[in-house]
Amino acid sequence: MSVVRGTALSGYSRLVEELGADPVELLRGAGIRPQDVGEHEIFLPYRSLIVAVETAATATATPDFGRRLALRQGIEILGPLGVAARTAATVGDAFAIVETFLGAYSPAISAHLTPSTEIGQSFYAFEILIERPPPHAQTTELSLGVSLQVLRFLLGEQYIPLSVHLPHEPLTAAADYLAYFGCRPRFAEPVAGFSFRTAALARALNQDSFAHHAVVQYLAGITTHEPGMTQSVRRMIRQLLPTGTASLELIAAQFDLHPRALHRRLTAENTTFADLIDSVRRETAEHYLRDTDISLAHLSRELGYAEQSVLSRSCRRWFGCSARTYRNTIRVGTTS
Repeated sequence: MSVVRGTALSGYSRLVEELGADPVELLRGAGIRPQDVGEHEIFLPYRSLIVAVETAATATATPDFGRRLALRQGIEILGPLGVAARTAATVGDAFAIVETFLGAYSPAISAHLTPSTEIGQSFYAFEILIERPPPHAQTTELSLGVSLQVLRFLLGEQYIPLSVHLPHEPLTAAADYLAYFGCRPRFAEPVAGFSFRTAALARALNQDSFAHHAVVQYLAGITTHEPGMTQSVRRMIRQLLPTGTASLELIAAQFDLHPRALHRRLTAENTTFADLIDSVRRETAEHYLRDTDISLAHLSRELGYAEQSVLSRSCRRWFGCSARTYRNTIRVGTTS
């Protein structure tokens, strides 16, 4: 289910109006009923959310539209999920609640903590799980902006992460990102998110055990969890591709499974490891060619290819043309 709560567009209509455009026209063009915007009980197609946000940025000539919209949102857009997070015992517990029950807000996205290569640091990763989404740089910046609002709700208004990671080139001057997020921006990154000090996870919150338990029970009853392993394997492939170690054997070991057992479970979900790794490589290539200026040699390494010639063959199979031709074509298509 690639949907999201209507609160994901809270503040959208007023911001669009203030910027001189017609929100009703933009929403209808995205396939969204204007009366559904801001309604927690209504689910919107996630692709429609992307279209609404991206077209608004273009229609209003506002390259920081996503960041501006995020300033009008906060933990309240998450509904009961936000209540469960803010009534947890610690910031780490709040992260765990969000990761576990984010499907109650939107099963189309993922927010999770991953280990950092730096001692004493953790990484908060935000990902869109739908396959081959339309260009969504503004939507990513909206999500990171809201994530920052939530972090500051939990850790204090003055909280500043160590760095913010964006999977696209800057949409405005890099200095704008530094002023907005308060930390060093890193562009053309594999995954969107924030680096922060792990010690922050131990920060105590104003725990309300009774309310927390009640809301968690409610979320457990309404959240649809991914029954199989496909999304978990895709996520691990994305993380391991640049290392060149994304093998069936290694990933099976991460799940404490024999490779044949993982193969059987993926087959039961109508896919194979080879299909998944090819799909992730294609999506990753499409993202980097569309949203970044990284070299083809760099892209080859990000995909786990030992030689650039393998990238060339793959692009011809995926897109019917060379990587350079595809980059030129898709950029013309997204700016026209």
